[in-house]
Amino acid sequence: MNKGKCIIFSAPSGSGKTTLVKHLLSKDELNLKFSVSVTTRQARESEKEGVDYHFVSKKEFLENIENENFLEFEQVYNEIYYGTLKSLVKKKLKKYNVIFDVDVDGGTKLKEFFKDSSLSVFVKTPRLDDLEKRLRDRNKDSEKSISERLNKAKIEIVKQDQFDKIIINDDLNKSKDKVFHIVKDFLIKS
Repeated sequence: MNKGKCIIFSAPSGSGKTTLVKHLLSKDELNLKFSVSVTTRQARESEKEGVDYHFVSKKEFLENIENENFLEFEQVYNEIYYGTLKSLVKKKLKKYNVIFDVDVDGGTKLKEFFKDSSLSVFVKTPRLDDLEKRLRDRNKDSEKSISERLNKAKIEIVKQDQFDKIIINDDLNKSKDKVFHIVKDFLIKS
């Protein structure tokens, strides 16, 4: 299916994985392209169609499931689905390494699919209290959403050992440097 390699980032919501993924995407020498996920949730004000996500209706998402168009998909929160389309990833892997920013279950499924041609990285905060503070400080989520995300985080953290590398994101600059070297080393050795 591919010439490029896959870099899979997963984390509880608010751990900083998207910031780390964007940092890696800025490093031309890694030859990375972002795998844009499909979701049924509403776009946030700053998000762009086809850049941050492909925003689709629940009906369209379910049709993609039925047609087996996803490498992985999850109902992450109540009635909100996320998935990775096979066709988009396959096209990018012909020329690039592909980086994924997905939920924890999606990350384990992608690792299982791509096996040794992938590196899976789990990002977490030092403590759950830190995660709660970050979720509140970013001021994007309702109280109900924060509660859902924290409950989900407790379940996700238990799965961290299913990943190749674990990054404790307690200092953003150090974490950026660490993930750059981990990814670069993986791409060189493979």
